[in-house]
Amino acid sequence: MDAELQALCALDRRLVEVAKSIKVLTYLAWPSDRRQIFLDAWRRGEPSLPEISYAPVDLSTERTALEVILSACDRAHPIGDFLYRTTRSYSHVTEMIEVRGKPRFSELSKRLYGSPSDPVAMDHTTTAAAAARLLDVTRDYHTSCHLEEADYCVTPQAVASAIAREAARLDVHKVAVVVDPGLSAKAAAGATRIRIRGSTCFSDADVAQLVNHELLVHTLTALNGQVQPHLTSLGLGAPRTTRSQEGLALFSELITNSIDINRLRRIAARVLAIDMATSGADFIEVFRFFIECGQTESESFGSAERVFRGGDVRGGGAFTKDAVYLQGFVRIHRFLRDSIHDGRLEDPQHLLCGRLAASDVPRLEAFFRSGFIARPRYQPPWVENHSRLVAFLLHSSFMAELRLEESGRRSSQPPPSDSADRRP
Repeated sequence: MDAELQALCALDRRLVEVAKSIKVLTYLAWPSDRRQIFLDAWRRGEPSLPEISYAPVDLSTERTALEVILSACDRAHPIGDFLYRTTRSYSHVTEMIEVRGKPRFSELSKRLYGSPSDPVAMDHTTTAAAAARLLDVTRDYHTSCHLEEADYCVTPQAVASAIAREAARLDVHKVAVVVDPGLSAKAAAGATRIRIRGSTCFSDADVAQLVNHELLVHTLTALNGQVQPHLTSLGLGAPRTTRSQEGLALFSELITNSIDINRLRRIAARVLAIDMATSGADFIEVFRFFIECGQTESESFGSAERVFRGGDVRGGGAFTKDAVYLQGFVRIHRFLRDSIHDGRLEDPQHLLCGRLAASDVPRLEAFFRSGFIARPRYQPPWVENHSRLVAFLLHSSFMAELRLEESGRRSSQPPPSDSADRRP
């Protein structure tokens, strides 16, 4: 390794030391009793905004350390540029955390994660417009697939046990799966621990989704990053990689046939709820919106909490992270499809080498080839089964190239019959 790479590896180690203590969701968490307090008042017909306050936090020491790393990064070098962008992402996070509950929080969240007004497709369709369309086209199907409160009968302990059984298949590393009563999301995954929300129950569909999403993407990419021989910052969950990480995790649900209508509608509804909150809707209005979308009361509280954590429950400010799910889903699907279409057959594996953004893969191509960035230690089965992945993506590309509709409307003419059935 030359002197320049050695210096960059030293910066990488310094970044890991500073960033590993900056846990965004921990700083944004609400007290676990707020759900029951709100739901009790709601059921009495006396809804009131949750009482949320954030203790002052000073991350100036961490930010100063990050600024030193930024100043030392040579952006002309691909590894130096990677470290710069990752470090800058964490620097923005420290600013955002310090202004929780204030208007600037939402501004910084948009800088880090984007917003519902961002384009999600090449035709500049916004994320909010795509989400509204997704809710619309699934509305009729949702009626027959709707889950009632009684359908959420799988306990958190049972979910944790199911994920732990899958995690036990990892041949070297041990991953603990624990129940966390204070967790607002259904699950949160790191390299060595997956937390399951303990304040609610789950549906049968949730279990497969969590295995493929949390364990087989988030945990595996974190593990693969941490065991890198040189660039261990690939094990960090930097905010700038969130869009690609969540998109990859949703793609994992899709290709394993784990995703369902209810999951798609939850993703779309979160985007529109963020749009509502940033436009002035308060917590109660957003909670009602999730109810109208078919979610249970408990699930609606959790969904609204995700929108307002760090923001202002009175409206006008929100945590925009959940907008990246739909954006990432579209972009990762396109990235993987284009990789196969263009003959870059190793790109899917490269994306699993750590917590990467899709845009990192072509920028770091020379370092994948040289072995400086090691191949992924663990891969989900759908990546290991290369033939299946290629077939899935080539089919997607093939269908996208066909003109199946005429003038934007479904053709009323039947398809031509098989030639053997035609009469002269």
